[in-house]
Amino acid sequence: MEDTSLGKILIVDDNEDLLFAAKMLLKKYAKEVTIEKDPRRIPFLVNNHNYDVILLDMNFTEDTTSGKEGFHWLRQIKEIDPKAVVILITAFGDVEMAVQALKEGATDFILKPWQNEKLLATLSAACKLKESYDQVDNISQKSRQLQADMKKPFSEIIGQSSSMKNIFSIIDKVAQTDANILILGENGTGKELIARAIHDRSLRKDEIFVGVDMGAITESLFESELFGHKRGAFTDAKEDRAGRFEVADKGTLFLDEIGNLSMPLQSKLLTVLQKREVTRIGTNKSIPVDIRLISATNMKVHDMVMDNTFRQDLLYRVNTVEIFLPPLRERQDDIPLLANHFLKIYSKKYRKDFSGFKPAAIQLLQHYAWPGNIRELQHAIERAIIMAEGNELDSRDFFFLSSKPTTEKVSNNGTLNLDEVERNVIQKAIDKNGGNISKAAKELGLTRASLYRRLEKYGL
Repeated sequence: MEDTSLGKILIVDDNEDLLFAAKMLLKKYAKEVTIEKDPRRIPFLVNNHNYDVILLDMNFTEDTTSGKEGFHWLRQIKEIDPKAVVILITAFGDVEMAVQALKEGATDFILKPWQNEKLLATLSAACKLKESYDQVDNISQKSRQLQADMKKPFSEIIGQSSSMKNIFSIIDKVAQTDANILILGENGTGKELIARAIHDRSLRKDEIFVGVDMGAITESLFESELFGHKRGAFTDAKEDRAGRFEVADKGTLFLDEIGNLSMPLQSKLLTVLQKREVTRIGTNKSIPVDIRLISATNMKVHDMVMDNTFRQDLLYRVNTVEIFLPPLRERQDDIPLLANHFLKIYSKKYRKDFSGFKPAAIQLLQHYAWPGNIRELQHAIERAIIMAEGNELDSRDFFFLSSKPTTEKVSNNGTLNLDEVERNVIQKAIDKNGGNISKAAKELGLTRASLYRRLEKYGL
């Protein structure tokens, strides 16, 4: 038993010679050995100390043969600590008593006088069992915490505005289906965060989430990146490589900035989505893929369909359900929440003690237009924390925003011309609905035909 720690051990026996002999043997292997001859002290000891193993005599002076006292104290220990590891010891071993001891919750049963090697082996096994109990308990606690966190609706997405609550509702409805999702919204609004939230609540949550920035893939690398290639298929193909579709098999594939694809690439993507199989470059073998598709774009794909720059059949394929993420300027109620979230992150990162924002700072942040949306707000908070002094951020800490447009300037150009007002309202409705003409028309109280006439009139 070299280099083996038996942890903390409690031995309870009315035989003092046995106690001292056991302590002399075990102190070389155990972290701590406590001996006790009076069993009435067991509740106090177990309540106030953590033992890896308890060695408990079955028979004390009042009753030397039946084992009743041992069972009584075993029950007391288990009542205090159900996960306690208890080894019962007795000079009168019989099978029935051993079986009863195990049924009562004992971990093992050992006869005295014992062989030292047998005792050490039994204690070693018991300590490993205790360690496994502790690990399971730790994992269980973590699991409970994760479950509790999951019950907090969309804890990773910050927002309490009505538009965000509507998005949360949509995610709840679609997450556990395999419906293809199209997320629309300006750059920096958090489209990938929404995609990950859908994945994390889906039936595929234990599988991989693969994100692809379609805007960053050149036409020449499109097929290789998405569908894979065989070694030697082209000059730089030095090894076989699985494409993103294969990697995402059984999981979720997120195609960001799908609106940037050229018409030929849209056609290739559509073919794969229809057949649900890919063929690596340099091979003729089709590989079936099982993915849940989520796409996103900051472009007005519905207008692009009308302009013949985006395939209508591809749009039908990718947007079984459509989610529009409003720009930050339309989520003023969420700005203080987001700002405080980033304040905590960057205060910790830069080891600064900021308690919050002064009212003037929040007012400035809420009235600024945020063309870069949440991403710009995040960078603004980080910059302010680096440069600011004191423990509260003030409006002057955001001086770099003061010369930029505010929401008042964006929403009100000072004109009372009815045509100009109508043009602005229509533009806002289209932006809000991600270019969806039907939704914009419904919100404006117009028919699609009426809205199209106004779009033509105003050159929108």
